[in-house]
Amino acid sequence: MKKSLMVVCGTGIATSTIATGKIKSYLEKEGLLDNVKFLQSKISDEVGAIRNDDYDIVVSTTIVPNDIKDKVINGVPLLTGVGVQSVFDRIKSAL
Repeated sequence: MKKSLMVVCGTGIATSTIATGKIKSYLEKEGLLDNVKFLQSKISDEVGAIRNDDYDIVVSTTIVPNDIKDKVINGVPLLTGVGVQSVFDRIKSAL
């Protein structure tokens, strides 16, 4: 069964699209792309769903409320290029 991976940013358009592309490329190289159903949105629309554990994996390129930080992988390294492998490692281990 595919795992759901939600990528969120401030608007659900720009940085989440960049992060999604990089995650897809990584998972394709690892042979894991078929194991994931990708979703993309803005954080303000997804806070409740994240609190309810509606997604298997959540990656965010924006600030998230403190009460859900432990459920979210910080995706900012996917934008800056610093610490990218640690993001990929966390995603891979969640799969």
